[in-house]
Amino acid sequence: MAGYVDDVVIPYDRDLGPVLFEHYGADTARRVAEQSPMDVLEIAAGTGIVTRHLRNLLSKQARLTAIDISDSMMDLARSKFLPDEQVTFQNVDATALPFDDEAFDAVVCQFGIMFFDRDKGFREVYRTLKPGGRYLFRVWDSERYNPFASLSFEVLKQYFPSDTPQFLFDPVSCHQIDPLKEQLIHIGFDPVVISVQRHEYNILDVTAFARALVYTPVIFEIRDRGGVDPEEIVKELAAAFKKEFGASPMRYPMQAILFETEKPLLRS
Repeated sequence: MAGYVDDVVIPYDRDLGPVLFEHYGADTARRVAEQSPMDVLEIAAGTGIVTRHLRNLLSKQARLTAIDISDSMMDLARSKFLPDEQVTFQNVDATALPFDDEAFDAVVCQFGIMFFDRDKGFREVYRTLKPGGRYLFRVWDSERYNPFASLSFEVLKQYFPSDTPQFLFDPVSCHQIDPLKEQLIHIGFDPVVISVQRHEYNILDVTAFARALVYTPVIFEIRDRGGVDPEEIVKELAAAFKKEFGASPMRYPMQAILFETEKPLLRS
């Protein structure tokens, strides 16, 4: 477990977090807090990047619950908060929430729905939301707009042409808007507002960013296949990023899709 924390969790938080998650996390927290909810659930909270923004913007009286299926991610998230900050952390399966019906005013999930059964997950959100409660979640757009997936795959393919590691395609696997919209409407969410949001980030240490991508769970795919030093892949990936987007700093583009919806108020 210590190796997993050192190899995956810390680089994820330190080197991917500021680039991929901070900007969108701050925007998510602002959108949630402007409605002044008192009970908020964050699903797939990871290392607490969005959680920190939420806690900073919600009222001090608001109750914030952050869940994730990874013990290691949750342990790092807990370390970012003081005991009196009104944050409850739980290791929970997003498709089987251990919460009462109509428990939350708002539910948030940033870049998480691609990692669990979406129909079950959406239904659990609907069940645990109060009437009039809001659900906000983000997904990455396709690999065409997110080079962390496309460039990584091209580099990995050079080393493993017949059995290329696939993990970094998982995050960009939910970019088709209509199926998600139809699922939400079928379950009962209404209205559904969708927006596409581009962002750019100046990356000063491209090698650290490339290493953090290699040392996501894709590192286990690389080690299983064997025969390649992961640091060679890091070096090649950093070079590919610099060639495509420049360096000192590298102006890195990304694109996400935001879904904002509600559980309708009860009709008399």
